[in-house]
Amino acid sequence: MRLLTFSTLYPSAVRPGHGIFVETRLRHLLASGSVQSVVVAPIPWFPSSHPVFGRYAAFARTPRRETHHGIEVLHPRYPLPPKIGMTAAPLLLAVACSGSMRRVLARGYQFDAIDAHYFYPDGVAAMLLGRHFGKPVVITARGSDINQIAQHPIPRRSIIWAARGADAVIAVSQALKRSLELIGVDGSKIFVLRNGVDADLFRPLDRKAERVKLGVDGRMLLSVGNLVELKGNDLVIRSLAALPETTLLLVGDGPDRSRLESLARDVGVTQRVRFVGSVAQSELPRYYSAADALVLASTREGWPNVLLEAMACGTPVIATRVGGTPEIVTSPAAGVLFEPRTAEVLAGAVRRLLECPPDRDDTRRHAERFSWDETTQGQLDLFRRIVG
Repeated sequence: MRLLTFSTLYPSAVRPGHGIFVETRLRHLLASGSVQSVVVAPIPWFPSSHPVFGRYAAFARTPRRETHHGIEVLHPRYPLPPKIGMTAAPLLLAVACSGSMRRVLARGYQFDAIDAHYFYPDGVAAMLLGRHFGKPVVITARGSDINQIAQHPIPRRSIIWAARGADAVIAVSQALKRSLELIGVDGSKIFVLRNGVDADLFRPLDRKAERVKLGVDGRMLLSVGNLVELKGNDLVIRSLAALPETTLLLVGDGPDRSRLESLARDVGVTQRVRFVGSVAQSELPRYYSAADALVLASTREGWPNVLLEAMACGTPVIATRVGGTPEIVTSPAAGVLFEPRTAEVLAGAVRRLLECPPDRDDTRRHAERFSWDETTQGQLDLFRRIVG
């Protein structure tokens, strides 16, 4: 069976950590031996690769074609004009990628279906391309595409149109399936296939040794993810005022960094907040293993992989009861959920967990229940039925 995987989230050699969950899901599917795939991962066009332009320069540096972890990845460029970019993005994506897909077909790779990840604009563009090339389409909803973008009228109508035309829709959690149904997607077309965790990569390391390397004394909290408002890192920083002798390491980068640095100064915890910046996936187990707990204070989530990654390293989690988090944190060995989202309630949850932490081996065993095997088999069954 031959697939064409389509997603702007797919990582590249220039941006290796971007959308790693899409690549991980595909790699497990390919490991079954029953599937082949070429990846079309469009990149916004930008004229200069000069470092002064930051992430836009990274777009320009991305090669047109690469082999990333043994998988062929094509990176056609698409225009993203200001102001109208959100509305026009699906059509611009489809037009820009149609040439790459024609060339894939012309060289003899007759793909059987399009496997699209992220509903807007990617899934809508994939549906346009599926109609054009006469190929079945499966679209995977990831979280913010439905919980955030679908709240805007034009994207919501486009998402519903694409879902109606798609041969199947995948949601990464039951909560996300409910959100899809609430905006008008037919529940009979939605299949819940959660993400798993790579228990070989994310494994416990020597905790004391890693803490020494990181220069951490006392209790250590960890947050991993983009520094954006929805992740709730401001809440975690505020909670430190009630958690003396506790250090917070923030792994990740994003537009909220300067605001969070100012907040740490205002709260008086600058010396106990460390902005680590972006870290390669292979380095994350060091941070997870050193931490007493991972904290995720998001306002919304689809299926937050960081929770399973931390638990696979033996580290319990403290997370907001939103989205798919209750489907992951299902036992005391995993950690605790908290609500409402206030700094005081979060501080109380941290104190309760750290006063009586679960055995780290039990936490690891909890994560091991979320292997990729079930999800991969579910994908195989779904694509075989659609292609057949």
